[in-house]
Amino acid sequence: MSNIREVIQGTMFQGADEALIYTITTTPWGSTPTSISAAAFDEYADLAVTATVFPTNTPTATGDVISLSPLKALTVNHSYRIEVKFTDSGANIWEPKFLVKCVE
Repeated sequence: MSNIREVIQGTMFQGADEALIYTITTTPWGSTPTSISAAAFDEYADLAVTATVFPTNTPTATGDVISLSPLKALTVNHSYRIEVKFTDSGANIWEPKFLVKCVE
């Protein structure tokens, strides 16, 4: 079991004009994820921006891999904290996170 909430990949970088689908392998926390949700926070503006950067917010899971909806409409030089909440097969609720920095 992992005591660290940040995904192993650490900080990711994305261009302002890109729309990328990020995946998380839940094995460090638990298996068979259900009840999945994703939230995004613009750390530069200290603001929740889920509806803006995840306009279609419907994460899915295949096995132990969660696929998020495309992350898009980011602002250059802002950092976004992405939190993914899920329930594992043992009924534990986890919320790992990762950071996406928007570059030009």
